Amino acid sequence: MKPWLDSYPQGIPEYISVDEFASVAEVFDKSVEKYSDRPAFSNFGKTISYVELKQYTSQLGSYLKNELSLKKGGRVAVMMPNLLQIPVAIFAILRAGLVVVNTNPLYTARELKHQLNDSGAETIIIVENFCHVLEQIVDETEVKNIIVTRMGDMLPFPKSTIINLVVKYIRKMVPCYHLPNKVTFKQALKLGAQHRFETVPCNHDDIAFLQYTGGTTGISKGAVLTNKNMVANMQQASAWIENVVHYDQEIIVTALPLYHIFSLTANCLTFMKHGWMNYLITNPRDINGFIREIKNLKFAAITGVNTLFNALLNHPEFKQADFSKLRITLGGGMSIQHAVAQRWKEVTGKALIEAYGLTETSPAACMNPLDLEEFNGMIGLPISSTEASIQDNDWNLLDIGEQGEICIRGPQVMQGYWQRPGETANVLSADGWLHTGDIGVMNEDGFIKIVDRKKDMILVSGFNVFPNEIEGVISEHPDVLEVGVVGRPDEKSGESVLAVIVKKNPNLTEDDIKTYCRENLTAYKVPRSIVFANELPKTNVGKILRREIRDKYVAH
Repeated sequence: MKPWLDSYPQGIPEYISVDEFASVAEVFDKSVEKYSDRPAFSNFGKTISYVELKQYTSQLGSYLKNELSLKKGGRVAVMMPNLLQIPVAIFAILRAGLVVVNTNPLYTARELKHQLNDSGAETIIIVENFCHVLEQIVDETEVKNIIVTRMGDMLPFPKSTIINLVVKYIRKMVPCYHLPNKVTFKQALKLGAQHRFETVPCNHDDIAFLQYTGGTTGISKGAVLTNKNMVANMQQASAWIENVVHYDQEIIVTALPLYHIFSLTANCLTFMKHGWMNYLITNPRDINGFIREIKNLKFAAITGVNTLFNALLNHPEFKQADFSKLRITLGGGMSIQHAVAQRWKEVTGKALIEAYGLTETSPAACMNPLDLEEFNGMIGLPISSTEASIQDNDWNLLDIGEQGEICIRGPQVMQGYWQRPGETANVLSADGWLHTGDIGVMNEDGFIKIVDRKKDMILVSGFNVFPNEIEGVISEHPDVLEVGVVGRPDEKSGESVLAVIVKKNPNLTEDDIKTYCRENLTAYKVPRSIVFANELPKTNVGKILRREIRDKYVAH
């Protein structure tokens, strides 16, 4: 029974063809051939065409393959914000038959060390702003090759020099570091250009990305996403978008970082497949700068999370932007608030459409029809070639209208977690159902609504934060006896982190904890609120009851 099929807009297929492309690299090569002279990516006032993108990726891919002698399947970490260098790096790695390990540039040394060691990456492409973090732990990893870029490296002279000088010496955004064996991004391109390069053939079973996500154990896990997974999701998203947009030479605003699976697949890959231009926003938190960049940009699509849309709407100049060509506003990563969606429609004249996915589903799993006139509070319908079900704790199927865990099955579902068969078995059933950890209900028309989260995950501005990880860090502080971590509603970020702590040393302060956390956790994981208590609620066997912590300390 697939009740969602009757709710599909006209023209949406039940199934998509995964066999049209063998790999993401093949999609890239065919797009370049078809759209060679079109603009592909733009950033800091510099635009590169599809043919220029192919040239740069050939040079970098050749360096990886011929100068570094990396073999097919080798993992390469990429650690940078939205710069022109990041699509060059991603497509070069894929064309060389290698695996992209997307790495959050905000990682602390502890987090970076874990991901590099877990993935087995021997090569990293990193922007110099974060090299001081790599320096702290590189000797404790398998990394042998370091390619360092500066923010302005792909811009024309003298703008490149000016930006690099300002970033380093005026804004002081590049802490001192010492990595004696590094090669610069420009050197890598120059050395790679000395060799002839052809895309390395890959098939559906070859891994394209190790995309890291948090875990309920607090250990970051790599979702194994093959070429089949990624090609399938590109085809699925395309089928839905084609229903409302003709793929002319249009612009999509890419504010979410490309190391995030939502932006990676939706913006970088899917719209590249159809010859659009990605307009990269390097620092979307600078709302003033963001709006200056897009104010006169006739963009046809924009993706984002609730907090980003809310921040734009709260800026007085956003309403002056040109929305004449806007066709698609797609929200994901966290729940879209009704008030934000309503205001978006009032300001832009277009509905804010919610979609649903996970790192483990490459990411799209459900989507609302893109021609909706009004926000409906649902995460949408299972997309083409996708099944969704609601299941109980014993993995039994539930009926329409019954509340349970949302489960997804389709060609975009990951192969499992990298080298973690136990963790994989906890979420993937033998018959292919991915158990998402989200609690929801499906109505008779096939639309799904999220009710709650089964896991204790906290969603901060679209990023997954897991209490066990934060508890593990805080508990290592010598003056902490016990700690329990939960999420609390936050007007700016959707949720923020609340830590309830039992002191070992009565002189322990809130500032002590926050300072310690900033040294060991990415900024969005640092508790915004700290409460000191005499004891924590626990079960008979000593397990901390987060539900009771929420009931006591989180206002409803």
